Formats: sequence, structure tokens, C-alpha cells
Amino acid sequence: MLALCLLALLQSQGARAAAGEVARPRPGPELRSDAYYVLDEAEARVLAARNERVAAPIASISKLMTALVVLDAEQDLDETIAITAEDVRGTPGSRSRLSAGTRLSRADLLHLALMSSENRAAHALCRSYPGGQTACVKAMNAKARSLGMTSARFVEPTGLSSDNVASPADLAKLVRAASANPVIRAYSTDPGHSVVLNGKAAEYRNTNLLVDKADWQVNVQKTGYIAKAGRCLVMEAVIDGRDVVIVLLNSWGRLTRIGDANRVRSWLESLAESAPG
Repeated sequence: MLALCLLALLQSQGARAAAGEVARPRPGPELRSDAYYVLDEAEARVLAARNERVAAPIASISKLMTALVVLDAEQDLDETIAITAEDVRGTPGSRSRLSAGTRLSRADLLHLALMSSENRAAHALCRSYPGGQTACVKAMNAKARSLGMTSARFVEPTGLSSDNVASPADLAKLVRAASANPVIRAYSTDPGHSVVLNGKAAEYRNTNLLVDKADWQVNVQKTGYIAKAGRCLVMEAVIDGRDVVIVLLNSWGRLTRIGDANRVRSWLESLAESAPG
């Protein structure tokens, strides 16, 4: 429907031009993110973009790639993994309730890494990868190449390093690959998850407010933030019956990425409403 509406708009503009009218370009969405990329998956049509080919720090969006390679390795999701001092040292400056000695299943670590952006969980997943963290990061870069992400580079699994970079256009490829994995879809969009820490239940919430909104249908998502990346958000959502990938990088305000996602959806819905016929 969305692609048909866009096509109708283009045809209408072409008809007006043929009749001697001046066709005014349709303005894109007014977004506050420094870089963005909006893709209609069914038609492989770029609907809107800015700085889409420029590689930039991607913060915790890196965890989507970490999850992909961990799941590609087909390790036992029920295996218990202990958080170690190495995981604590490897995630400096990040808040975590996972102290050294905490034991959780690989599935729970994946769940927390994707849903709540738990850095020590992501670090432990990569550390326990066959061959250790070095092999895990190597697999992340190899996976990026296999997906055609020519601008992407990963140096660690959490996104705390600003050396983890990719362009918005390449991140759309990562989102599509992540969306094809049912585990990542389920874990990344779960509004909340409970685990047992030191004998007590601990509740975690999703870092993306939109997954719990009745007017949004989010298939897969990941948020991210470090100072050099700004607020980031990637997701695949159903808008007007179509799967649309939205990539937002370096949003300057705490809630700007959520506001920009809502502005993208409103803009797309307005295109459909204003289409001829």
C-alpha cells in the first residue's frame, strides 16, 4: 500500500509536468537526528535519507551483530555462563546489576543484551564464543562483510567503543538480517524480562518505549547511546501494512530518537493519505 501510494504520487507529479505544471518535490520528514535512513523493504525503496553513506559510531546497535554471530555459532542457549571480572573490566563506566559471579543462561544474557542493552551480558556472550572474544569480534566483521556492510567495523561486542562504526544504509542491512532471526525478534521487542540474581527476582525493561505502545508494531529494534554516537535507534516496524526499516543516528535529545520515529511514521501515513485516488 505504501509503495503504491508513493508510486501514485510520482505518476501524478509526472502528469502535471507533462501538462506544463511545475512539480514541487515532496518534502521529507523533519527529523532532528543527524543521520537517518528509511527503507520500504518490500520495494527496496529508500523513502528518506540524510548522511546515509557516512560511517559513524553506532553504540549499542553493535549488540545486534553480537547476537547474530552468537546465534550463528549454535551454542546451547540453556548453558549457564558466569559473569567474570573480565566482563566487568571490559565494560568500564556502564551500569550493571550483573556482578562478577552472577550466573545466567546464554538465553537470558541474549535477552538482556538485546532488550535492556546490558553491556556485561553482551561481553560475556562474546567472551564465551568459540575461540573467545577475539574470534567473536572477527566473526562480527566477517558477518558484516557477508551482509554487504562495507562501511562497518567492530572492535568489541557492546558498542561502548566509538570505534564500532557503520553508515545508516549499512545498518539497514543489519536490521533486516536481525529481523530474519526469530530469537532476536522476540528478545529485542519484549517489553520486560525477569531473571534471578543472587536468589532474588530482578526485573528489566526495554530501552525502547515504542515496543509497548499499542499504536506501534515493532518487529525488531535496538537502541544505543555513548557520547560520541548520540542517541541512536534502529528498527523494523509495520507502517501502513508494510515492513519499514528506520535508522536514526546521533539524535541530540534524550527522547528525540523516539520523537523522530513517530515523525517518520506520521510522515509516511500522510503520504498515503494524500496519494491521488
